[in-house]
Amino acid sequence: MKVLIVESKLELAALWQRHLARQGCEVVVATSVDAAVLSMSEVAHDVIILDLILEGGSALAVADYAQYRLPEASVIFVTDTTFFSDGSIFSVSPNARALVRTSTPPEDLAAMVDHYGRAA
Repeated sequence: MKVLIVESKLELAALWQRHLARQGCEVVVATSVDAAVLSMSEVAHDVIILDLILEGGSALAVADYAQYRLPEASVIFVTDTTFFSDGSIFSVSPNARALVRTSTPPEDLAAMVDHYGRAA
C-alpha cells in the first residue's frame, strides 16, 4: 500500500512513517504543498494523511489536487485545531474518509490507513 504523509512537522511525520513502514506500507513524506503535488504526480498513492494546518500552504489545495489526480485515494485529515470539527470537511473534500486529532496514537492512525487503503 502506498501512503503519502503531508505534514509540516518532520518529527511527527517520521513517527507516523515508522509505524506505517512496520505494517508494510511504502511511505513518502512531503513537508510542503509543492512536494505533495509532485509526489502525487509521480505515484498513485492509496492513502494520503494530510494535516489541515500546513506551514506556508493550503491543505485544501492538496486535497483538491488529490481529488483531481488520485480520485480513488482516501484522505485522512489530521488537525490539532477545532476547525472543521463540525464534519464539514466531508462536504469540502469528496475523498475525505476521516478527521482525527494530530495527537491520535500512531498505531490507531496506522489501523485507519490499513482500513481505508484496503478499500481503495
